[in-house]
Amino acid sequence: MKNIELLVLDMAGTTIDEDNVVYKTLTRAVNEYGYAVSLEKVLSSCAGMEKLEAITHLLKEINGNEDDAPAIFENFSDQLKASYKDLEIKPINGTENFLLSVRSQHKKIVLNTGYTSEIAHQLLDKLNWKENIHYDALITADDVSESRPSPEMILLAMKKFNISEAHKVLKAGDSVIDIEEGKNAGCGLTIAVLSGAQNKEELQKAAPDYILNTISEVEGIL
Repeated sequence: MKNIELLVLDMAGTTIDEDNVVYKTLTRAVNEYGYAVSLEKVLSSCAGMEKLEAITHLLKEINGNEDDAPAIFENFSDQLKASYKDLEIKPINGTENFLLSVRSQHKKIVLNTGYTSEIAHQLLDKLNWKENIHYDALITADDVSESRPSPEMILLAMKKFNISEAHKVLKAGDSVIDIEEGKNAGCGLTIAVLSGAQNKEELQKAAPDYILNTISEVEGIL
C-alpha cells in the first residue's frame, strides 16, 4: 500500500463517540432563535464545518437571516460547553488500540477538528488521551485562517512533521467536508467512516478511496 507517514484524523464521529451532541446542540441553538430545522438537516448541511460557518451556511440554505449566526453561535458554544461537562465521552470502538498501534509503527497521527481548541482539549482530557502517547499533534479551527474543506489544517500538519509529499498523508473523517479537505490537500488516501455524522450515500458523493465502518479498519489497509 502507499507509503503513508502521516494520518490526519477528524475527532467527533471519527475517533470519538460523543453521541452527535454537537449537532443536537447546534439544532437546538438554531431553533431557540425561532427557526425550525431537523437534526437530519443539520447533519447533512453542517457536518465537518467550522461551527460559525456551519450556522451561517445553514441559515442561508433555509432562507433564514444570516445576521443571526453570531448570536446563535455564541448560544451554541455556551450550551456545548455545558453539555460536554456532563457528557460521557468514549472512543469509537477499537480507536485507542488503533492509535497506539499506528504510532508504534513510527507513523505520525494528527487529530484535526472544526472545533475550537478549548472544546477539543475538553474532549481529549475526558478521554485521557495524551499528546506523544495517543497522538502527535492537535490542529483545530483556531490554528488556521480558512476552515475545511480548505486543506490548511492538513498542510499545517505536514509542515509540523516536515512531510512535503501529500501522497504520504492519509485523511479520515465522517463527513463529505473531511474528504474534500483531504482531496484538496492532495492526500494519498482519503477514508470515510460510517461511525459519525453522515451515511454511506452522502459520503459516496465525495468519492473517498474507502468507506469503512470505523477508523480501526484502516489498519487492514495500511
